[in-house]
Amino acid sequence: MTAQEVEDFERGSVLVLDELHREIDRLTLTTYGWEDLIEPTYSADDRTAELLRRLVALNAERAAAEARGEVRWLRPDYQIPRFAKGTVTGPEQVRDLIGETSDAKAARPAFPADRTGQHLAVLTLLHTTPEPLSPADIAAGFKGREVAPRVDKALRALARLGYAQPTPDGRAYRARRAA
Repeated sequence: MTAQEVEDFERGSVLVLDELHREIDRLTLTTYGWEDLIEPTYSADDRTAELLRRLVALNAERAAAEARGEVRWLRPDYQIPRFAKGTVTGPEQVRDLIGETSDAKAARPAFPADRTGQHLAVLTLLHTTPEPLSPADIAAGFKGREVAPRVDKALRALARLGYAQPTPDGRAYRARRAA
């Protein structure tokens, strides 16, 4: 490539990047309902000042709502266990942006993070259910991200240790009972 070709390529990349940033800005402002800031009715400095004013006001509004115990979670299953503090302790106290959580979803326990807890949780579920359970059935009993692969690993470990027994087809497991 010649120096001129490199310079042209870099200028083109900057233009593409600028276009992507403008699209992100447009989508963000639309999401907040601030489409009036998209149009060039403000100067760049006035637009920035107005955007900051609105963000500060929104932040104050959300802080006041949180102080009253009203939290607007975007991803309740992920955020509540990690970030809920004080009076906001469960789904009955949460108003989220994606709708109410179902009772079945709220009743599911979180899948433990440590391996010992995972093995114990899976084994407990196997012992309390008379019929064999598939890894998917067990994973559906817990809330959390990427539970199914961790349940599958726990089941295989429990089978190797003699605590769980796979069905003849290998698709489900049951707790091994003492004779």
